[in-house]
Amino acid sequence: MRWSDEHLYERILAKDASFDGRVLTGVLTTGIYCLPSCPARKPLAANVRFFPDEPAARAAGLRPCKRCRPDAFYRGEDPDLARLESAMAQAAGHPSEVPDVNALAKAAGVGLTKLKDLFRAHAHAEPAAFLQRARVQWACARLAAGDADLADVAFACGYGSASGFHEAFRRQTGLTPGAYRSLLDATSFRLPLPAGLRIPDVLAFHGRDPESVSERVVGRRLRKAFLCDGRPAVLMLSFGEDVRVELTGAAGPGAMARAHGAALRLLGWQGDPEPFEAAHPGLARGREGLRVLLTLDPFEALVWAILGQQVNLAFAYGLRRDLIRLAGVPVGDGLIAHPDAPRIASLRIEDLQALRFSRRKAEYLVHAAGEVASGRLDLEGLITATGAARALLSLRGCGPWTAQYVLMRGLGFRDGVPVGDAGLTLALQRWFALDARPDAAATLRLMAAFAPHRSLATFHFWASLKGTPA
Repeated sequence: MRWSDEHLYERILAKDASFDGRVLTGVLTTGIYCLPSCPARKPLAANVRFFPDEPAARAAGLRPCKRCRPDAFYRGEDPDLARLESAMAQAAGHPSEVPDVNALAKAAGVGLTKLKDLFRAHAHAEPAAFLQRARVQWACARLAAGDADLADVAFACGYGSASGFHEAFRRQTGLTPGAYRSLLDATSFRLPLPAGLRIPDVLAFHGRDPESVSERVVGRRLRKAFLCDGRPAVLMLSFGEDVRVELTGAAGPGAMARAHGAALRLLGWQGDPEPFEAAHPGLARGREGLRVLLTLDPFEALVWAILGQQVNLAFAYGLRRDLIRLAGVPVGDGLIAHPDAPRIASLRIEDLQALRFSRRKAEYLVHAAGEVASGRLDLEGLITATGAARALLSLRGCGPWTAQYVLMRGLGFRDGVPVGDAGLTLALQRWFALDARPDAAATLRLMAAFAPHRSLATFHFWASLKGTPA
């Protein structure tokens, strides 16, 4: 290297990004190596050694830093995205270390303006909203793990006052912290209805396959069979002035925490439609209160997206029913829990072909399930839309439509566009009075006006066809 150690140390103190890719900083006391621009606290000069590249740093027994992600940088990935995801992971895992947006920007190594731009582009959210959600999710996990003192939990997740914690928790979960703690020892609880929730639409959506073997709608009740921490269980949502949520087949704090989270997903709790409706009253007219309703977990969305590729809905429903009968777990009363990733990964291609799966679709499904079951694809850990899309697109047979569908309905990202969706292109053609259906480029151009709410816009376009969104 042509620079002295003294000069390089000055550059890392300055977090000089222009030296990224030219040199790596090895920290002997922690056993990691970093980019010069790493936002972490800088080590003493005596504990630093400089390396020309990754192989040299690894040969010295060092591993890549999880804050600045030099391994991602050298693979050609976006360093800003890597730093953003690292900062988000830090805030989610240790919220007291990132008490506000300024601290989040510092953790990401960027200014406030750039932080907001990065969040909109990659996370489909505002930084402050992400922090609130991350803190409350952390608090829920601590309460489910047995931390009983609410004041201690509030302080540990970064809230300076009990009232601030109480209000933020209620907005995110529908319950006060005390009520959430109580439900962990119960078998049922009640949630308030989200403002303007269209109950008939919720029931019609989740019951859109009248022959489904994993969910059933009768009157104003939805029953959903699922595997709750590996145990077959049934979640029932009964709609009245509020929503009564009951769990059978599984019990205990972990199971009830899962039931609560599942109920919020099925209700589309986090998808407040008011900002979209205010910005696009014409498209929302007559459907005010429509929300993007999520699948019970991200893996279920991935399975459905693969099954729905290039086939009509009726045939896709049939494939899904046959798959659940083959690999699911009966829970009683004719209901069968959707199979988890290990169960699908263990299937033989020939077994699926016998159920009218094409060989290619069967291979795609088993491969995706194998990636999830092995942990190589951590669906729950995908914290940015950009990172999630890249991970999904790396799956065999997963194209843009499949990835975007999972972003919207499995992971809850708010600005997805399922390019190539037949229903969306037909709705766009009608809405904009086009002579022909738009191609991929035209679809993105037309949908740009609805950012950053394109997931909800997609649901409105689907609903405009007088059908039920897929």
